Amino acid sequence: MSNTQEQNIQTNEDDYLVIKNILNGNHNDFAKLQKKYRSIILALIRRMIKDEDDVQDLTQETFIKAFNNMDKFQFGYSFSSWIYRIASNNCIDFLRKKRISFVSIDKPISISEDDDITMEIEDKEYMPDLSLITAEKSNAIKNAIDELPENYREIINLRHIEELDYQEIADKLNMPLGTVKAHLFRARKLLYESLKSKLYLFNDY
Repeated sequence: MSNTQEQNIQTNEDDYLVIKNILNGNHNDFAKLQKKYRSIILALIRRMIKDEDDVQDLTQETFIKAFNNMDKFQFGYSFSSWIYRIASNNCIDFLRKKRISFVSIDKPISISEDDDITMEIEDKEYMPDLSLITAEKSNAIKNAIDELPENYREIINLRHIEELDYQEIADKLNMPLGTVKAHLFRARKLLYESLKSKLYLFNDY
């Protein structure tokens, strides 16, 4: 067995121990995984997304989704591959939502060694109930935001409704940039928890 294989096995075993602790209720241990894999996830997302604020948002969302779906992790596979897939899917969803209406991405996104991104875009036929589904999603998100604590509600609105960047939010609220990022992380986590019960409407949220 090579040194690399031995290191991978040890890494997996270390991660499994942390994951078992999290599943047993020691949620603070998730910070260990976040610290260990944050730079890797940032690098992946930066290959696919250009705007740095969007990169930071998607990185936060990746770890939030990983934490909230930890019970679905399958031991025997590497945590790095699992969270890498979550990050990739987040980016694909993000890029898809940036596209004009009624155009979807059905083919997988691939990244070559020189970091080029290749997409296959396929038109789909009109869905008669699409406007209704969109309205339901919009109302559900609005209601979930309204239920957030006031300080979190304000920062979510500034970022995702007014579309201010991190520095603009910090300036508007007279708040350190790091605090803005931390509050956004907590606000998104609360929002995701609120919307989990409605995921039959939000498979691509």
